[in-house]
Amino acid sequence: MEGALTGPASVDLDQGRIVEVVPGVDRLTGPRDVRLSHGTLTPGLVDLQLNGAFGHDFVAADASAWREVAARLPSTGVTAFCPTFITGDLDTLTTALVRAVELRAKFAQEPIARDLGVHLEGPFLSPARVGTHPPQHLREPTPELVGRLLDDDAVRDALAMITLAPELPGALEAIRRIVAAGIRVSAGHTDATAAEMSAAADAGATMVTHLFNAQRGLGHREPGVVGAALSDPRLTPGLIADLHHVVGPVCSLVLRVAGERTALVTDAMAAAGMPPGQYRLGDVDVTLVEGDVPRNLDGTIAGSALTLDVAVRNLVGLGNDPARVLTSASRVPADALGRTDLGRIAPGAAADLVWWSDDWTVLKTWVGGVVAYEADRAA
Repeated sequence: MEGALTGPASVDLDQGRIVEVVPGVDRLTGPRDVRLSHGTLTPGLVDLQLNGAFGHDFVAADASAWREVAARLPSTGVTAFCPTFITGDLDTLTTALVRAVELRAKFAQEPIARDLGVHLEGPFLSPARVGTHPPQHLREPTPELVGRLLDDDAVRDALAMITLAPELPGALEAIRRIVAAGIRVSAGHTDATAAEMSAAADAGATMVTHLFNAQRGLGHREPGVVGAALSDPRLTPGLIADLHHVVGPVCSLVLRVAGERTALVTDAMAAAGMPPGQYRLGDVDVTLVEGDVPRNLDGTIAGSALTLDVAVRNLVGLGNDPARVLTSASRVPADALGRTDLGRIAPGAAADLVWWSDDWTVLKTWVGGVVAYEADRAA
């Protein structure tokens, strides 16, 4: 059953797809069958906001670096992701977007994490909520600039999602135009009121980028971005559950209030999976110190070093229902992109699966029915 943890079952796979899910394990008799003696089998995780990892930033990544990230993500349970580009020089970004299309096609048939298309975070962001984005590259979403992203087939085809601030001049028309092109819009780095958020949802926005961070907070007279995200059923809030961007009790509150709509994201940058040190996030120099989050030179948080399996363990460790947590890391983000073939164990879905230990450590990951990662302790 989707969204629930059930008893022993057999999952039949064929040609990269799930064919059937039936109770019991009596059918596991063939030499190619895999019997999992303990733990839990779940859908592969989906990360909609990943700036980079394992020492690499996607904006600057060459083919080798891009593939390395995608190949190592299954060790964290991630089987599909949106490479994310933050605000930068628009010429540089469009060049990187064209390259992203080429790399997505290049690696599409390999048993590594699936590239779902770029999440472009900026440059149409509020100067009042810029976070670590370079303010000199912020732009208003004029028809001309939006056209630079949508009118070039190679650039448009790279995009799965755009984060923008819906209160900016021209933003509502930009949202309508972007959505009409088949690209999702998320409200983020925004000082919007709840009324402006509602107008954005009317125009077609369907997500809120990294809830609570770089946005107008919840007030008892002005609900702001946070209030809109928690109360409007049209919006999927993205939650960074590293317990730094959003502390544990508030993460649990979000799951209780908007659980079936909450999508766990990492907003990870090159420091994810790496030791403390110096890294890059787009054009920004970032430092990771032990026990902290990545920060730029003025101390502003600059992405995270989170991996999605750690987010799952964090939330389960706080006492949240594992089924709800895992749904927020798999089906909800997949659905946010309209990818109903991902993030679930159901007939017809992609055979992207994760075997977890009883302490929620990733033991084995399959992408398209092919083993993409296996831990030493999985034997």
